[in-house]
Amino acid sequence: MLNTKANIADHDGFYAQLIEAHEGLDDAQSQALNARLILTLANHIGDNQVLSEAIDLVKSVSE
Repeated sequence: MLNTKANIADHDGFYAQLIEAHEGLDDAQSQALNARLILTLANHIGDNQVLSEAIDLVKSVSE
């Protein structure tokens, strides 16, 4: 089951680190970084059902 409740102890720190990781990158490099991060986290989760729930959630929010 996908956990959608706040679960990051230092969410502001994480966001700052994520933004910093993109500094100096062009659009293609930034998209590649995002793709690598998504695939790394998906591998860490390792549960196709949870990953499917996450995909469905973000698709519904962006529509």
